[in-house]
Amino acid sequence: MRRVASEMHVPEVVILYGLTEVSPLMTATTIHDSMETRATTVGRAIAGVEVKVIDPETGRVVPRGEQGEICCRGHGIMLGYYKNDESTNECIDVAGWLHSGDLGVMNSEGYLHITGRKKDMIIRGGENIYPREIEEVLHHHPQISQAQVFGVPDEKLGEEVCVWLMLRAGESLDTKELNEWMKERLAHFKIPRNIKVVSEFPMTVTGKIQKFAMRDAMVKELGLDRAAAIETA
Repeated sequence: MRRVASEMHVPEVVILYGLTEVSPLMTATTIHDSMETRATTVGRAIAGVEVKVIDPETGRVVPRGEQGEICCRGHGIMLGYYKNDESTNECIDVAGWLHSGDLGVMNSEGYLHITGRKKDMIIRGGENIYPREIEEVLHHHPQISQAQVFGVPDEKLGEEVCVWLMLRAGESLDTKELNEWMKERLAHFKIPRNIKVVSEFPMTVTGKIQKFAMRDAMVKELGLDRAAAIETA
């Protein structure tokens, strides 16, 4: 966001957030918000929409500043998925709240910060790890252009952390130096055990990154078929 404003000379750019299922906006920043707010949040609920953050296990609203699943309710919420009542009922509860599957934190002023996807969460030895947190740290490394973090199966820990990296033009990477750099910024259990430098990420035709394809590729490359079989048994 800051780079767009400075390098493309678009100081009044704003951030919007939503899903197709909500037609399509839930929150938005405005040109009156500070650059810090526009760079670190997706704004506040727009008119006609309610937004809350809940504990995915209990369904209760979490205190401001705590992470949970983002839910919304309002006039733009879809009626349901076409001829798919099961998926509709999983997505929209009896009170009309749509469960986005996105994780986030709402601050004391109602601004929302996205922290990841519920389905992308990695459980390593009983510890919940959110890929977005690790990715944001890695994006500050001078040699790294983009990072995608995901879990791969592990017979002992359940899952292990893996990352695919794209480097800045003309750069190279020393993984030992990277590990030392990460140790200063991440808890030990969040540091990716498997690091792979690639030239591109697998994507859908609409430009969405396919983490499942990365995971499948690493399962094959690392010979983790047995662990994957245990995980899905």
